[in-house]
Amino acid sequence: QVQLQESGPGLVKPSQTLSLTCTVSGGSITRNYYYWSWIRQPPGKGLEWIGYITYSGSTYYSPSLKSRTSISRNTSKNQFTLQLRSVTPEDTAVYYCARAEKDPSDYGQYDYWGQGTQVTVSS
Repeated sequence: QVQLQESGPGLVKPSQTLSLTCTVSGGSITRNYYYWSWIRQPPGKGLEWIGYITYSGSTYYSPSLKSRTSISRNTSKNQFTLQLRSVTPEDTAVYYCARAEKDPSDYGQYDYWGQGTQVTVSS
């Protein structure tokens, strides 16, 4: 059973960097051919894909967030991380990490999700 757990601060000040870690158990983040994504849901809005890191370590980001986003991994800890720089209140959302077996652009392809963590951007 694969489990994903988001962790990180729940409150971030504007202009700072939002940093979250997804700890994966029950499955290796290097296993072919999975994709590990960060997805968020602002209050009252739909899901927004942020980006992913592949089993091989390649990264891909949403064009709207690419300039501010970095996803990395620590294979020894079976973790992958999100850094979203220069945050504003519009970045307030529930942030999820999730695994896709096939096409990570399709939310229907995600078989495992973390429970989500609320991140509020406020001064």
